[in-house]
Amino acid sequence: MFQEFKINNLEQFPKELDTLLNEQRGIIDDITSNAETSYEKVLKPLQDLDEELGLFFTPLSHLNSVMNSEETQKAYEASIPLLSKFSSEMAQNEALFKKIEAIKADSKEAKKVLEHEVRGFVLSGVNLPEDKKKRMEEISLKLSELSNQFSQNLLDATNAYELIIEDEKDVEGMPQSDIDAAQEKIDGKSVYKFTLQIPSYMAYMTYGPNREYRKELSKAYATRAPENAEVIDQILALKHEKSELLGFSSYAEYALETRDASHEDDVITFLNELADAALPQAKNELAELKAFALRIDGIEDLAGYDVGYYSEKLKKEKFDFDDTMTKPYFKQEKVLEGLLYIVSELFGVTFEPAEVPTWHACVKPFDIFEEGKLSGRIYFDLEARKEKRGGAWMNDWETHYVDAKGKLHLPSAFIVCNFSPTTQTTPSLLRHDDVVTLFHEMGHAIHHLFGKCKERSVSGINGVAWDVVEFPSQFLENFAYEAAILKRFGFHYETGEPISNELMAKIKETKNFQAALGILRQVEFSLFDFVLHQDLYQGEEVQRLLDGIREKTSLLTPPSYNKFQHGFAHIFAGGYAAGYYSYKWAEVLSADAFFSCLDNESGFNKERAKGYKEYILASGGAIEMSELYEEWLGRKADVQSLIKLYEIA
Repeated sequence: MFQEFKINNLEQFPKELDTLLNEQRGIIDDITSNAETSYEKVLKPLQDLDEELGLFFTPLSHLNSVMNSEETQKAYEASIPLLSKFSSEMAQNEALFKKIEAIKADSKEAKKVLEHEVRGFVLSGVNLPEDKKKRMEEISLKLSELSNQFSQNLLDATNAYELIIEDEKDVEGMPQSDIDAAQEKIDGKSVYKFTLQIPSYMAYMTYGPNREYRKELSKAYATRAPENAEVIDQILALKHEKSELLGFSSYAEYALETRDASHEDDVITFLNELADAALPQAKNELAELKAFALRIDGIEDLAGYDVGYYSEKLKKEKFDFDDTMTKPYFKQEKVLEGLLYIVSELFGVTFEPAEVPTWHACVKPFDIFEEGKLSGRIYFDLEARKEKRGGAWMNDWETHYVDAKGKLHLPSAFIVCNFSPTTQTTPSLLRHDDVVTLFHEMGHAIHHLFGKCKERSVSGINGVAWDVVEFPSQFLENFAYEAAILKRFGFHYETGEPISNELMAKIKETKNFQAALGILRQVEFSLFDFVLHQDLYQGEEVQRLLDGIREKTSLLTPPSYNKFQHGFAHIFAGGYAAGYYSYKWAEVLSADAFFSCLDNESGFNKERAKGYKEYILASGGAIEMSELYEEWLGRKADVQSLIKLYEIA
């Protein structure tokens, strides 16, 4: 029923991929030249080919992210040009485009597939003259190579650095689990090693008592991969050229063609309004932090590398609370178990461990059942390791749809996180932030796994507009702050005692600690990304643009060596170019939906959750999200819900 996760031979992979692509070329030629003109005979088999290719290639791109090695890199880098060439040929196949353009579709889903297909062809340059088509092809190939290069440079730079601390007093007061994770023997001597990998980096920046070491770590982090400056220039130039070839004035204008937001001004206005709403409170939050650092340590020049450290201390003084108090209650296994239980209860499904091959011993696969019938599969890979790229994400693999032969396919997905690994002395314990991350990624996963569409191109997360794709993930993460939800899995890993009401209240109370500063930071990233793609910026102009935006959003001026953009993988190596604003754009929907589904007793209003599953999750990309939202709740989402969620005065 499901694919088995395996790659028999990495060396042979590009060759096998080439064979598969050539087979598909033959089928596409046949579909293009035969006399068939029905949706069933043209677009159905084409979607089957998409699925077949995804099933074959996803395991490699996934392995390259979670078990990165020279072999995976080599196979991946050899495969990218093959895929890029294939998709360019596809996108510029005029005869096929003309054939698809003439098709009549009956169902709502099929109409949406058709609309997306035609739009995709046009945005890929199918109507361009030959020489410009050729150039589009070159650009696509070069962009995929550059984004992989950006990512690899960042991973290499992250792995290349380590800070060795010999004196015990320089780790004094840090959580024991972080000290244990950092402890190493070098030449028979016990030392503490901190790296730029997020769990290790965050541990020292949040709790590390030595200011000079925090400064050093922070500088190493902010100056990673300087060679990415050149990669960025090339990426920006190519994206700009691509949009101009297609008749757009900028990449931002081009990007909005496939988004929920209609106009560039809408995005800029939305972000500026958000910044204006947050600014007064953010100034107060920073003033409070500065006064605190001055009072307890005589710090007169609070710097960026002090913020995490003093914020944690201030939070502790103010709320008598820090992460170390809750961490023992969030044992990774227990949290996962609790999350699955909650999703089961809300959405009427059950999860059962699956005995299937995986890529690493710590991966946990589950089969999903709905009304007793197998309906999907999910894999969890949650612990940090050296060969895994940082961050957390959901990756879809198989899709729920009905193929050209009438056979039903079931969906599968991977959830990847980088939580503190299990050691010989302690199990993997999560910060509350990690719990939120797990809920977030699960929100993405169920969006894909609970899709009920028959057409592959709009099923699950396929075909969902980029700036609303974060809605289901943010929606679910909001519940990770509710006591009714937390008490289901919050048990002390040693004693088994349940997490106290007082601690749960503190999690909720501290949720919006420095929320306004957090919003400004997100607005800064979003504005930088969006404005950067509204024109062509090169070299020093990129930094100047960022500095200009920071005049409004950054209340502490970052040091001149800070090259944040060199590590901004979301937009240069992920799919977020001119789309980072999506996080906040989608959050209007998620905040509004959250308040509509909140029930203080059980955490969730079950009746509303049922509607959410039927309207929002089941429909995938078959209907525009804003339309689905109105169908579900009978009204538009209210921007004020976002301000309310963050308790901005």
